[in-house]
Amino acid sequence: MSVRFPALCVLILGVGLLPRCGRPAEGEPPAAPPAPPASSDTPSPADVADPYARARLAMVERQIEARGVSDPRVLAVMRSVPRHEFVPARTRPRSYDDRALPIGRGQTISQPYIVAFMTEQLALEPSDRVLEIGTGSGYQAAVLAELVAEVYTIEIIESLARRAEADLTRLGYTNVHVKAGDGFAGWPEHAPFDAVILTCAPADVPQPLIDQLAVGGRLIAPVGEGWQQLVLLEKTERGVTRKAVLDVIFVPMTGEAERMR
Repeated sequence: MSVRFPALCVLILGVGLLPRCGRPAEGEPPAAPPAPPASSDTPSPADVADPYARARLAMVERQIEARGVSDPRVLAVMRSVPRHEFVPARTRPRSYDDRALPIGRGQTISQPYIVAFMTEQLALEPSDRVLEIGTGSGYQAAVLAELVAEVYTIEIIESLARRAEADLTRLGYTNVHVKAGDGFAGWPEHAPFDAVILTCAPADVPQPLIDQLAVGGRLIAPVGEGWQQLVLLEKTERGVTRKAVLDVIFVPMTGEAERMR
């Protein structure tokens, strides 16, 4: 079966074209670290304070803006949130590469473009409350936290949940609430949410998450097995609309979602 790829969501790997949206492809060659400043440059105080600052700016310009993400608030946040703080130390030189990276326990931190694209699709407002399913490293939660009032995020792997919570606290994100558990049922005691985002792929969007979405809200999730479709749901007074917006690969949703496959 043929698969359609957006022309701007690809990397050239050998002779193939693959979207870098979820887990790394098996056998993928290691990526080179970000290029250092030219030897003739004198590092500025900002570079000394944040040696990844230039790589982060280049990431936004070359990977995100170049592919069509244009929301000024999203771009500003992608320039400021330190992705290198959310990956294992051995992976930090590749923090701003155009790819997903492993974070342990078979999970990944998503490709920067995908984080920005999914965030933009939610059309967030500063007063919003957002539910995230699949905390992972905590990076997506940090991006959301810069844009909205409150973020509620659930991670089924307890060790990842605790590590993400510690990193978010260390970095000063006081409006992110982390829960270790199965995200299939959502977080009903804090519903309704103005937006819901899934960073793991169920066979279909769990109904409890749709139920917890406020009228006028948006939900974005990778859906399916193997190659997946990123789908955007909008809840209106008349019901829920749904459209596919991108072909992707994410790690599968586990727990109740896995038992229902």
